[in-house]
Order: sequence, then structure tokens, then C-alpha cells
Amino acid sequence: MISIRKYLELPSTPEPHASPSSASPSAAPGDLASALLRAYRSVLDEMGHSGTDACPATGPELARQLAEVSDKLESAPGATLAEGEALARTSLQDWGRRTARHFRQKAAEVKEMLLAIASTAESVGDRDLRCALQIDQVTTQLQGIASLDDISQIRLSIQKSASELKTSIDRLNAEGKAALDALQAKVVTFQARLEEAERIASLDALTRLHSRLWMEGQLEQRIAVGARFCVAILDIDGFKSVNDTRGHVVGDDLLRQFANELRSACRSSDIVGRWGGDEFLVVLDCRLSDAEAQIERVRKWVCGNYTMEQGNSGRLRVGVNASIGLAEFMPPETLERLLDRADSAMYLEKSGARAGASAPPVGDRRRFA
Repeated sequence: MISIRKYLELPSTPEPHASPSSASPSAAPGDLASALLRAYRSVLDEMGHSGTDACPATGPELARQLAEVSDKLESAPGATLAEGEALARTSLQDWGRRTARHFRQKAAEVKEMLLAIASTAESVGDRDLRCALQIDQVTTQLQGIASLDDISQIRLSIQKSASELKTSIDRLNAEGKAALDALQAKVVTFQARLEEAERIASLDALTRLHSRLWMEGQLEQRIAVGARFCVAILDIDGFKSVNDTRGHVVGDDLLRQFANELRSACRSSDIVGRWGGDEFLVVLDCRLSDAEAQIERVRKWVCGNYTMEQGNSGRLRVGVNASIGLAEFMPPETLERLLDRADSAMYLEKSGARAGASAPPVGDRRRFA
């Protein structure tokens, strides 16, 4: 872990005996400590998001623990820094162990499935060998019929051989059906496990929208076939101040509510996902003019007043606006170039909003008023 305790312990003002030339405003210890603390908290947040991307099954708990550490550092940086560093280190170590166990379990499940298939194949091979030996014995008996002179003996020998042959075939069918039924039951179980794992991996743990990795796969598929589509990146304006002043619990609640509103505002043909932090991505399978009209409708729906519970402190009302960048795929550009254009459009709108070029359309959210 990176330690910044020694920087936070520096005095926030120059020593009285220090010469004027040695005191530089740009290098004031207090400013440096504040900048380092912000960077440290930002790294903690990103580690939480990256942990969720790396392992959706164990990452959300890591993100929650690191968010608690970040909140403590914000509320009392000097007094709790040592404790925060220890908690962050412990959280990462625990996450590493839990993730290792998770992947060992998944590897064991795959091994179990392969062993089940191998065992079935082996049992089928043993069964076929036994039946082949039995049929070979019947064939030998049939060949011996040619040396018989008594018709009654020939008849009895043929009847016995036919009965044994039928028994072998019936046993072959029964054992084959049992082996296939057992294998099919195991395959169904493993298929259900894989589908559940894929479902978990495709969803963002906090908002239950599609995850970034899953969204990237959808975009890559469209680009590969040269489809016509647009992407919209939505960024909640001022979200960091909500996290900093109200804490991550309120911030997470706001993200969940915003995600629900965004999902409700989009069409069934649109694909909605969380891109990371307070950014969301919408994929629209249409031309730019149609996408512009849809995004304006989405903007009016998702922007407004949201109400969050604050435990014993009652309810908190927050006015939310979002900056949106829209871009249409233009072959043969890459995924990175497409997202960069949408991102640039979003930041251009955000800078205009900060300069007062546009006012947020704030209204009451119907479900949260």
C-alpha cells in the first residue's frame, strides 16, 4: 500500500524562520497533503471498481470496504489515516484470498464436469467391450451349428444363440440409456451453473445494469459486422460532491435510483449499462437523428429531484442533472475512437453547463418524491 501519512503530518503553513524565497504557494505542504489525500481516495475507489470487473462474485464486497475507508479518510484524515491504511490493506488481502478460493471452486467444477464426461465415456467403452465379447461367443456358437447333423440340436442351438444375442442387445441399450441419462443430468446441472455465472458477470453489482465488460462485447459485435448504431455516455454532474459530503451510502443509493430511471426511460431495443463510477452507457441501434430524439427524451426523464434515505437523519433531496455525449459509429473506426468521440461530446456539454450555458431541467422524480 502507498503511505501518505508523512505528507499529511507536514505543517500546513511555512515555518516562521523560513525565508520568503523558500515558501512556494504551489508547493505548500497543506495543498500537497490535500491533493495526495484526494488522489489516495480516488485510487481506493478505482481499486474497488477494478476488483468488481475482475471478479463480479467477490468484487462488490471489496468496493464496499474500500468506500468505507475512503469515507473515514474524508471525515478525519489525520486521525484515521493509519487505521485507513491498515483497513485498506486488510480488505485487499481478504479480497485476494476470497477471489483465489472462488476461482479454485470454479476450476474444481470444470474438473468435475470433465471427469463426469470421461467416466461416462469409460463406462460406455467397458459396456461395449462386454457386449462385443458376448456377441463373439454367440457367433462362435452359430459357427458350430454347421457341424451338427441333428435338426433338433440345430434348432436348440439357434434358439439359445438368438436368446443370448437379444439379451446382449437389451443390456447394451439399457446400460447406454442409463449412462446417457446420468451424463445429461450432470450436463444440465453444469449448464445451469454456467448460465448463472454468466448472468452475474454480465451485471453491475450495484445498479444491476449490464457491466462494462458485457457492454464492450456488445459494441465489438456490432463493429465487427458494420452495423449502424449510436452510443451515448451519461455522466451525473456533481456526483463527487454528493459522495464527499453525504457519504458513499447516499451516493450508491443515488446511482441505483438513477440507473432505475435510465432503464425505464430507454426503449426495449436500447442496451443500458454502467460504464464506471457515475458514468452510464446506452447503445441505440438506430441512426443519429433518431438517437438524438431518444436521448433528449431520456434526459428529461432522468434529470430532476431524487430523494434518498439517510438512516436516522431522515430524507435528503438532491437535484440531479446529467451531461450526455452522443456519437454514431462511422466505419471503419475502432471502438476506442467511437467512445472517445462520445466522451469528448459529453465533456463539451459538461463544460458548457459549468459555464452557465445550460440550466439543469430539475423536476420531481415521480417514484422518489
